[in-house]
Amino acid sequence: MEIKLRGMNKRVQKLRQQSEITYPSISIERAVLVTEAYEKYRDKVSIPVLRALTFKHLMENKTICINDEELIVGERGEGPQSAPTYPELCCHTLEDLKIMNDRKKISFFVSEEVRETQEEKIISYWQGKSMRNLIFNAMEQEWKDCYEAGIFTEFMEQRAPGHTVGDNKIFEKGFFDFKREIEEQLQSLDYYNDPEAYEKQEELKAMNICADAIVIFAKRHAEEAKSLVEKEENPQRKKELEKIAETCYHIPENPPRNFAEALQSYWFVHLGVITELNTWDAFCPGRLDQHLYPFYKKDIEEGTLTYEEAKELLQCFWVKFNNQPAPPKVGITLKESGTYTDFANINIGGLRIDGSDGVNEVSYMLLEVIDEMKLLQPSSNIQVSKKSPDYFIKKAEEVIRKGWGQPSVFNADAVIEELLRQGKSIEDARCGGTSGCVEAGAFGKESFILTGYFNLTKVLEITLNNGVDPISGKKIGLETGAAENFQSFNELMEAFRRQLHYFIDIKIRGNNIIEKLYANYMPSPFLSIIISDCIKNARDYNAGGTRYNTNYIQGVGIGSITDSLSAIQYHVFDKQTLSMKDLLEILKENFQGKENIRQLLLNKTPRYGNDDDYADDIMVRIFNSFYEAVNGRRSMRGGTYRINMLPTTCHVYFGSVIGATPDGRRAGLPLSEGISPVQGTDRKGPTAVIKSAAKMDHLKTGGTLLNQKFTPQLLEDEKGLDNLMYLIRAYFKLDGHHIQFNIADANTLKKAQKNPEAYEGLIVRVAGYSDYFNNLDKGLQDEIIARTEHESF
Repeated sequence: MEIKLRGMNKRVQKLRQQSEITYPSISIERAVLVTEAYEKYRDKVSIPVLRALTFKHLMENKTICINDEELIVGERGEGPQSAPTYPELCCHTLEDLKIMNDRKKISFFVSEEVRETQEEKIISYWQGKSMRNLIFNAMEQEWKDCYEAGIFTEFMEQRAPGHTVGDNKIFEKGFFDFKREIEEQLQSLDYYNDPEAYEKQEELKAMNICADAIVIFAKRHAEEAKSLVEKEENPQRKKELEKIAETCYHIPENPPRNFAEALQSYWFVHLGVITELNTWDAFCPGRLDQHLYPFYKKDIEEGTLTYEEAKELLQCFWVKFNNQPAPPKVGITLKESGTYTDFANINIGGLRIDGSDGVNEVSYMLLEVIDEMKLLQPSSNIQVSKKSPDYFIKKAEEVIRKGWGQPSVFNADAVIEELLRQGKSIEDARCGGTSGCVEAGAFGKESFILTGYFNLTKVLEITLNNGVDPISGKKIGLETGAAENFQSFNELMEAFRRQLHYFIDIKIRGNNIIEKLYANYMPSPFLSIIISDCIKNARDYNAGGTRYNTNYIQGVGIGSITDSLSAIQYHVFDKQTLSMKDLLEILKENFQGKENIRQLLLNKTPRYGNDDDYADDIMVRIFNSFYEAVNGRRSMRGGTYRINMLPTTCHVYFGSVIGATPDGRRAGLPLSEGISPVQGTDRKGPTAVIKSAAKMDHLKTGGTLLNQKFTPQLLEDEKGLDNLMYLIRAYFKLDGHHIQFNIADANTLKKAQKNPEAYEGLIVRVAGYSDYFNNLDKGLQDEIIARTEHESF
C-alpha cells in the first residue's frame, strides 16, 4: 500500500505552533472547584458520592475552551499547556510553587494570583488532609528509611492509580448505555443477603452521577460552539462550529456515528479521566487504528469523508494530547519522571481479536501523522507480530530513522503470551497491548498499576555493607555478614537474595496500605464506568472492581548490578586479582588514586550486552531472584504482583544515591537504563546486545525496555532499513518484548549540550518516551551521550 506524504495544512500548522510555543503554566481552577465541592459535601454523603459530586462540580463549572480553528475541542486546564493541580492528592506548599516556577528544567509559570489563591483557599483547607499526608503518616519508619535511601520510589504519593487504557466500548457505546447498565445493577442489589449492598449502591450512584456529568461537560462545549457561531464571520468556520456543536450535543451521551465523532467522544472521556484524578499514567485510546477503522471505512464508502479530512482530524487530535503537560511533580517524584510528557501511548498494528493481522489503512495514516506532526505527545508504538507485513515495519522505520525516537517497537506475540501467562483470556490478550513506557495490559478490562521503581543496584550496595547504607550510615537492611568474609560468589548471591526479599517485603507492605487508603478515600467512579467489570461488580476501579488487577514493581539498573557482580566474581573469586576488602575500600574512596583498578574493572571484566554467558548468566540469576521475590504475591484489592524492567528517568536518580560500584562506575553517576547494557560497554554490536537481553525470560514480565543508538548514516538507504527490520524480527523471535532507537551521533548531542539555543528542536529517546534534549538535566544528557553508538549491524 503506497501512500504519499501530504503534510500539514495551515490550520494544523497554526494549532501545532500554538501548542509548541505556549509556555506551561499552573492553573488553580480545578483546585478551587474541588475545594468548593468538598466544603459543600464532605461528611454529608458517602465517599464515592463525594468524589462523584466533585467531578460533577468540575464538569459544570470548569472553563470551556474552544481554540481558534480547531476541530477537536476540550482542554484539561483553561487552555493549551495549562496544568491543573490536585490538592486532594498532593497539596503543594508555596515553596513548591516557587520551585516549579524557578527551576531551569520542567518548570511552570506560576502567577501571583495562583500563589495567593493557593495560600488563602487551598492550603488553608487541604493542609494535612491530602493523600500524600495520609500515606506518609501511615508508613512505618523502615519504609521511610528505604524510601529516603533510594531503595524504591512510590508512585501514589503525588498521583493516583489509573494506569489503564480504553477499549472499543468507548467507541461503540454512549453514556446513556452505561447509565442503563448502572441502573440494572442498582435494581439487582440484594439488601437482605449481601452485606456489601450499601457500599455497592453508593458506588453505582457515584458512577451514575459521573455519567451525567460528562454529558453536561460535552453539552457545555456545544453551547460554547453555538455562541461562537453567532460571532463568526468566516462562512467556513461557521460550518465547522455548527458541526462541533452538533457533535457535542450527540456524544458522548450517544455512540459516535462517524470518524470525527469517534475522536471527539474519546477526547471527552480522556479529559474526564485526567480531570477526575491525576492518574499515573495518562489515559489513552490504545489500539487507535483498529477502533477508528470501521468509522473510516464507512465514511469513505458513503462519501462523507476524504483521506485528507481524516488525516487533518487526526492531526488536530495529536495537538490535543500535546496541549496537556503532565501535572507538576516535586521531590523524588520529579526525579523519577522528570518530563512534561504524560505517557499516553498510541498502539498501532498488532492482532485482531480473531488472531489475524491488525494492520489497516488507518495504521499507515497514523504513521504519516506521527511523522509529520513530530510532537512529543502522544507517544506512539507499533505492535509487530509474525503476521505483520514487512512493509508496515519499514514504513515505521522511515519515521524512526529521522531521529526523534518515535515510534517504539513491541513484540505483539510476546505481549499476548505475557498476558495469557497472567491469566487473561486469549480474546482479552489480543485486544490488549502496551501503555505508558512498555507495560502490558488487557485494554479496557484491567487496572495495571505501577507502584514504583526498585533499585536493584542499591540492594547490592547494602549487601556489600552488611545491611548499612554507606551514604547515610543508617542500618536499613539485614545483617547478612561482612562481605570480606564471604568464601564464594554463591554466598554473596545468597546474601543479596535475602536482602532483596527483605526490601521487597517492605515495599509490598507499604503498597498494600496505600492501596487500601485509595480504595477507602479516593475512589474514581468516572474511570470505573469505562473499565470492565466495575459496573458489573459494583466496585470501584481503585478497589479491585476491574476484570483483571495487576500491580507492577519496576526493576532498575540490571545492567549495572550485573556488571558489578561480574567484576566481583571474576576479579575477587575467580582470578583473585583483588581482595573483597581492598575492593570495598577502593569503592569507599570513589577510586581516588586507583584509576588503574577502575580501568581494570571497566575493561577487563565480562560485561552484559556482549553475548558473553559469564556475565549474562549473572543477569539471569538477578532477574530470577527479582521475579521470585515479587511475582504472584497478592494485593489488597485482589490483584497480583508482577515485575517489569524500566526506569523512565529514575536510573539517574537511583545512581545519585549510590556510591562507586564494582563495575567501575563512579559515585553518583546514572545506572544503566531499562534492560540496556551499561552505557558504552556493549562492544560487539547490536546483535550481541539482543542475544544477551533475550537470555532474560521476557514472558515472565509485564514489560522490558531496550534502548539502542545508531548513527544516522546506518539507516540512510534501503539496506539499512532492511537490516534494522531483520534485527527487530530476530529479537522478537527470541521473545524480546520491546526495542526502541535513538538515531543520533554523540558529536551532535555534545554540540547541543554546549550550545542549546542552536538545537531547540532536537528530540531524543530517553526511556519509554521522547523529549527535547534541552529539557533534560545534564546528568541525563550525559547518560544518553554515553550510550554505545552502533555504526554497523
